[in-house]
Amino acid sequence: MSGSRADYGLLYWVLKEIQDDPELELQLVATAAHLSPEFGLTYRQMVCDGFAIDAKVEMLLSSDTSVGVTKSIGLAIIGFGEVFERLCPDMLLLLGDRYEMLAAAQAALIAQIPVAHIAGGDVTEGAFDEAIRHSVTKMSHVHFVTNAVSAARVRQLGEDERYIFNVGSPGLDYIRRMELLALPVLEEQIAFQFRKHNLLITYHPETLSSNVDGDHFGELLHALHNLGAEWGLIFTKPNADTHGRVLAERLESFVMTHENARVYESLGSLKYLSVMAQVDAVVGNSSSGLYEAPSFSTPTVNIGDRQKGRLKAASVFDCSATAIDIEDAIAAAVGAERNNIVNPYGDGYSASRIKNHLKQIPDPRALLKKHFFDS
Repeated sequence: MSGSRADYGLLYWVLKEIQDDPELELQLVATAAHLSPEFGLTYRQMVCDGFAIDAKVEMLLSSDTSVGVTKSIGLAIIGFGEVFERLCPDMLLLLGDRYEMLAAAQAALIAQIPVAHIAGGDVTEGAFDEAIRHSVTKMSHVHFVTNAVSAARVRQLGEDERYIFNVGSPGLDYIRRMELLALPVLEEQIAFQFRKHNLLITYHPETLSSNVDGDHFGELLHALHNLGAEWGLIFTKPNADTHGRVLAERLESFVMTHENARVYESLGSLKYLSVMAQVDAVVGNSSSGLYEAPSFSTPTVNIGDRQKGRLKAASVFDCSATAIDIEDAIAAAVGAERNNIVNPYGDGYSASRIKNHLKQIPDPRALLKKHFFDS
């Protein structure tokens, strides 16, 4: 299943590998932001990419309050319960730590459907994604982790070492296999003219922070304003987290008063990564700045605590959510040496590893009765 532009970009080649294997049958479920006009109806990109969507689970309410998000999770559990009864999958494949993944895992647990989880064991102390990720790990039976440190954490959670596979991040497969858009083509497709210096910016709410009114985001916008008009600012909208609409409204107001700035609901994987390869730095608190940007030797300015604890390349510059610290971090990132950057999340061959491990499980239902393994 896929819930947003973010996890779909990471899952793309895994889905292709499964789809193209005659011994496997892909059943694809689209949910959450994919089905929302507010977030660009991105399920249509999945169809354009040649995937048949077997089911849709409508779950997002027109609210980003804690109550609204909680109700969305409840709707998702109901929807997934109905879909799983109809599709009868042998296994559910999930990626990451979004709340729609938590809902799907809960429904699968009760429906006695074994779960394979990608990217468990990471740490992100600034968001409730942290607790969701570990919860999904405990409801999962096969674990495809992105690095050795995360593999050790999954073992600490009592999981069976025989079913913990360090495969790397499948998002790097997209980078290895793709042909990036040339700058003139990219400028035409996103209707934006690059400046002398350019930044790719994505900032999501810190869902465990008391800063619900966007003050931290305001500090970021202040820092970007101070850079001046010679800097191109390419924003993607925050995701469907608690208080995400507060940030989106402030972002729209900022872009309306800055000719050097553009905001996009979704660029899609090809355009997003092509932009990432062209800019001077990635700025914000999105995991893409840690997972994908190092593969382009593009530095990342990582703001605040949302990604705190996650494994980071040398090209990642952490800073607090104050304008002066953000400005200093951007200056340091842009002036940093960009040679010999090593991405700690793998080599771009994750998708085939995941598919092959799935094929080697003779009876997925035999995994349902789990044991706790003391590390």
